[in-house]
Amino acid sequence: MRVVNLNIDQLIERCKKADKSAQFELYKRYYKAMYNTAYRILNNSFDAEDIMQESFLIAYTKLGTFKAKNTDVSKDTTFGAWLKRIVINKSLTQLKKRGKINFSPLERIEKNRSEETETNDYSLLKAKNVIAEMKELKKSYSTVLNLHFIEGFDYQEMTQILDISYENVRVLMSRAK
Repeated sequence: MRVVNLNIDQLIERCKKADKSAQFELYKRYYKAMYNTAYRILNNSFDAEDIMQESFLIAYTKLGTFKAKNTDVSKDTTFGAWLKRIVINKSLTQLKKRGKINFSPLERIEKNRSEETETNDYSLLKAKNVIAEMKELKKSYSTVLNLHFIEGFDYQEMTQILDISYENVRVLMSRAK
């Protein structure tokens, strides 16, 4: 059976056995999405390409640690989500190495009622314009917006990814908006 006809679970099993054709097929299925994820964080096509390549190499070497079910959260963890987490972590590490991003602890801020009841009409916004404006923001602001609105992470997940407090995530999101 050709690897093109295999499902993800079968490909992963063959990749664990160092099957190069299965690895290449897995790469072909996920490279565009992973490149786009890295590019949105790094804003540099060369860096995004490097991070994507490194992430696939890490994924191939750590396939033994990937489990299709995450018992801690009791929901399925897909290979794509696992790989995306690797790409995001590598991209953020790259930014931190270059000093382009700094998530220093913010002062503790009391909840502002206007933040909780904020209702803006975003229906007239164009995606292209929003992405262009996000590139103009401080890197920490664009990163939290990207992780939340584009990648779909909630605030709690972002605290773990960015290694900052929940309050810091809320403040960064509020300031970024």
